[in-house]
This record gives sequence, structure tokens and C-alpha cells, in this order.
Amino acid sequence: MARVVMFVLNDVRRDARVLREAGTLVAAGYEVTVLGRPSDPMSAVEEREERDGFEIRRVPVPGRVRRSLVAAGGGRGGGRGAVRSGRADRVELHPSRGFPFAGWLVRAVRALAAQPAIGGIVRGLDLLVRWRFGTVAWGDAAAAAAPLADVWHAHDLTAIPAALAARRRHGGRLVYDAHELFLEAGDTATRPDWARNVLRRWERAAIAAADAVVTVNGGVAVELRRIASPRRLIVVHNAPPRPVETPGPSPLRAAAGIPADSPIALYHGSFAPGRGVEVLASAIREPGLESVHAVFLGEGSGRAALEDAATGAAYGSRIHVLPPVDPAEVTTWVAGADVGVIPIAPSTLNHRLSTPNKLFECLAAGVPVVASDFPGIREIVLADPDAPLGILVDPTDPTAVGRGIRSIIERPTDERAALRERCRAAARERWNWERESAGLVSLYAELLPPPGASPVPQRVTFTLPSSGAFDS
Repeated sequence: MARVVMFVLNDVRRDARVLREAGTLVAAGYEVTVLGRPSDPMSAVEEREERDGFEIRRVPVPGRVRRSLVAAGGGRGGGRGAVRSGRADRVELHPSRGFPFAGWLVRAVRALAAQPAIGGIVRGLDLLVRWRFGTVAWGDAAAAAAPLADVWHAHDLTAIPAALAARRRHGGRLVYDAHELFLEAGDTATRPDWARNVLRRWERAAIAAADAVVTVNGGVAVELRRIASPRRLIVVHNAPPRPVETPGPSPLRAAAGIPADSPIALYHGSFAPGRGVEVLASAIREPGLESVHAVFLGEGSGRAALEDAATGAAYGSRIHVLPPVDPAEVTTWVAGADVGVIPIAPSTLNHRLSTPNKLFECLAAGVPVVASDFPGIREIVLADPDAPLGILVDPTDPTAVGRGIRSIIERPTDERAALRERCRAAARERWNWERESAGLVSLYAELLPPPGASPVPQRVTFTLPSSGAFDS
């Protein structure tokens, strides 16, 4: 049986894409091992877990200083966001814990980064130090701990050092699974170009060296082709499994303690800067939304500020903060909402090209969305055969988001029911994991053909209404 080893620099517990891909490959007949890091990034103890037919091994980063670097960002930089007076706080470095001097070092870096003369140099060096001594150090340890494999599957750029090291040791195929445009995402996108260019060399090498590249949507695929020339590239959207015909009751309303006659606007996922949590909090204060409750289901650096807002008088007890749930249960919880709100800010290229997991999860749950008017999201919400599946708005404008919410919750009951059914139909027919994962299974069949199998020649003829010279 062919073996696949996946690398990912997180604890894998809530990484829906990694869990789905691993389970899909197991069902296709491969032996799969996933190597991540411990849930507590400061832990020096390896963890093991059996899940859905594959093994998860959480390999610690060697050394307390290096573990502190991973805890503080691991080459990507940390960030904190908040909801205060309806705005997002500035991004800051997040002190790591566990190493006696880590907090002092991060405070020192923060102070130096604020100095106009040297701030850019400090922020660039901070990124590279975290990458070299945090991310690459974990990659070496994970590669050394990995079993022999036929394919090394790297989830995101932070896993590439591990996959490349493993292939140097043992040979085999390499798959680079780009969950995002790493250097155009989050705090990393704000670092100096000279520092990001050092990591861009890793990115180019990863794309060029990989036997195949997998990514999350067509927009990101175009950008990856600009960076380098992949040998093979496929798109696998982050859609959940096909929804069942008769979903059960959702626990969302009861868990939040919201009356049955009060509409719910739901944000679920990471409470990170740029994701729009503060925009939704402000939107429910718009005229006409006095009865709407905003539920935030997830975790992240903005959680404390959301909890403060939930107890503040300004929101009238209409903000509710719930912990994240297992990826397999997300759509059941989401189904309890009246509208899913996805106001991702256009702050980075990665955001502007995104088609977030929560979009597909809302459709599977039959929940229409109010979402950022970005090209990838527009293609799904407004261009789907069952469209419209919601409303697209300026994600930086709470008033526009509020109007979008009102346009959905104020519709007559039969119209809202029809809209929910259109969302479920789109998920059943097109935006589901069964359909998306077929490409992944076919890719692996090409990378690892059965013993003795020989390719069967096929001919394909394209008929075009033009010369095709400019038809991308």
C-alpha cells in the first residue's frame, strides 16, 4: 500500500482541509500519516492520535527558544486584533510564553519596530529569524520523525521545509498544497519586501520542485503561476461534504441563549485582524437591526475584545461569543443562523482572492450570506446557477453590511425559505467535498499508478469559436 505523509505546522485538530484530504486519501486506499506540532506549541512531548483511519503525530519543535519562536508566529509573525468602538486595533506582535526571556524579547522587538529609522529592518529580521529558527527547525525535526513515504504532502509554505528535507532523505514525490498566498497574507504581507523576497525564494523553489501543486481557488492558482511554473496544478475548493436532505436541529440558538423570534447574524472562524468581526459588531447597531443578535463562533486573538463587547451596554446583550466546534459539526451549528456574515477586509491580496471555508459551510447549512464583494466570492454567490445565494457588500462599511443583513431577514417567510433551499441546492450539486476531492484522488492516481499499470493513450479535441490565442 502506498504511503502518504502530510506535514502541517499546526495541531491539525481543526484544520478542516487537512483532515478532509487525509480521510479522502485513506478511503482511496492510501496509508496516511499527518505530522503536525503539539497543541501547546511550547510542549516538548510528541503527541499521537488515530482519527478516521490515519495517524496524526504532533512533533515538537526542538529547543525552548525555537519553540518560543513558533509560539510567537513561526516565521509568519503574530497578530492581535480587537473590537473597540467599532474599529480594528492595529496589528501587534504577540509575546510567546514558556521561555523566560520571550516576553522581554518581543517587547524589545516591538519597541524597535516602532522606530522610523530602523523599524523596517527590525520587522524584516524578525520575520526571517522566526522562519529560520522556528519554521525550518520544526521542518527538520518533522522530517527526521517521518516514516518512509511515497508522497510528501506539504500543507502551506510553512510545511515546505519539512517536505523538502524528507524528500532529500528518502526520495519520493512532492505535493505542495497552497492554502493561501502565504507572503500576501496576514502580518507577513506587511513586512519589508527585502525580507519577504528571501521567503519568496522558498516559495518559488517549492512550486518548481513539486510534482504537483494543489490550491484553493482559481484566483490563487493564477498568482501561483505568476510566481513559478508548476508541473501540474489543480484546484480543490474548501467545501464541506454534501449536505444531507433532512438536517437535524441546530444547537446554535440554545447555546447562545437567543430567543426564538430574534434573528441571528453569524460570524464563524478565526477572530483575526482583517476578518471583519468588528464590522459585524458595528453593523447590528444600525437602524432596523435592533432585534438582531450577532454570534461569533470560533477563536483567535480578538476573542477577549469580543467578550468585552458582549458584556458592554453599547450592544444591549446582543453579542454572543461561543467556542469553536469540531470541523465535522460546523455546518450543523451554522444552520441555526438566519444569515452568515463574511466581511473580510480587502487589506491583502490573499484576502481579495479568498473563497473562505465559511462561505461553503454556510451554503451547505442552507444559510444565505452577506459577504465581501471579491471576485472569487462573487463567482459563487452571484454567478452560480442557483444564484443569488446572498448579498455582496463593501466589507469595510458597517452600514452596507447592516443593509445586507436587513435585505435578507426582512424578506417574507416563503422567500427566505426559498433562498435557504437555493443555498443547499448549490452545495448539493456543485460546492461539496465529494465533487472537489475527485480531482485530488485523480492526481494521486497519476502520481502513484498501481504496480504494473501502463497509461492508456487518450485523445481530446477542443472546438473553439476563435483562434484560441487569447483564451486563457
